[in-house]
Amino acid sequence: MEKTMKRLILLVLMTFSNIISADELILKQGHPDSYVVVKGDTLWDISERFLNDPWHWPTLWGVNPQIANPHLIYPDDTLTLVFIDGEPRLVVKPLIRQSPAGRVQAKSDAIPAIDLALIAPYLTQNRVVGGSWFAEQPMVLGGESESKHHIVGDIIYIHSELVLGDKFGVYSEGRQFSTPAGESLGQEVVLTASGRVIESGAISKIKLLSNFRETKAGYRILPIEDDSLISAYFVPQAATLQESASILASEKHLREMGKLDVVYLDKGVNDGVEPGHVFSIYRDGIGIVIDSDGEPVLPSNRSSYQELLSGASADNMIKMPDIYRGRLMVFKVFERTSLGLIMANNQTVRVDDKLIQPVSLNLLRSFVN
Repeated sequence: MEKTMKRLILLVLMTFSNIISADELILKQGHPDSYVVVKGDTLWDISERFLNDPWHWPTLWGVNPQIANPHLIYPDDTLTLVFIDGEPRLVVKPLIRQSPAGRVQAKSDAIPAIDLALIAPYLTQNRVVGGSWFAEQPMVLGGESESKHHIVGDIIYIHSELVLGDKFGVYSEGRQFSTPAGESLGQEVVLTASGRVIESGAISKIKLLSNFRETKAGYRILPIEDDSLISAYFVPQAATLQESASILASEKHLREMGKLDVVYLDKGVNDGVEPGHVFSIYRDGIGIVIDSDGEPVLPSNRSSYQELLSGASADNMIKMPDIYRGRLMVFKVFERTSLGLIMANNQTVRVDDKLIQPVSLNLLRSFVN
């Protein structure tokens, strides 16, 4: 009876969380009534001043007739909190400069979704591609310099006939990503340099125009495409995947990660992940085994027999609740993986932590209480 009741309560909480997570806006205690935008602000930062869940900023601006595009907020704009049909909204009072042309703002001056400096290197550098496909791309044979390592200004030889004037990135192999079952998720490739074709032939020449690390023979080249420069003006939305995702790896090979760290997810375009998707991060709750004396035994203290029992049947182990770690937002997607930025964390984030549809913790707590 008690087990059935627990399952019913869990079902109610899950159902309630799905209802309240959609577009509910919960104002932060002590929020300001207005705010003047300054250079360096982001949409996330501004919304964090007003909301418990700052990723809801499109809703906060959603019905404001003064902002056709919620991303077109500029430094010196005054944002005022109002209520429309009982719902909180931010309206903008732009700074009007007295000039014949009126207010003129460069498009690049608009406040971005998140701090571009944090993700700019990853918009063009890191990619995840098919391993066999990458092995077929044109290869660096060497260069005019006798050195094994090539840097800016050096000319390298490419084993392919390339189009004169085209620009390419030079990539080295990174990590091989795979599922726990061993299914390949792709090959990480890391940008080492960029250059332009200065001579075309069976062996083409590329002059290196920039470098992030030294280039060596055996590296591959890939075209640098305009669409790889992903816009930072995407709109955040709750990720709604049929299966939960998980943290695949830290971009910097870290064991533990926190706010503003970049991570790989084990889901991508093929799974329905898009730039702007927001996930809540959870750590799996531990399993407790009850020993023969009726006492709970932590995983670190289990005997071999108790480990065997815990794996034999779910009835032999009591799983503790999953632990909330924080939130992340996806900013770049590949076929089967994605890159996300951890926007907030209560505790350290690790590889294999679960990613699920975000819900408002404050609403859940108030419901339970």
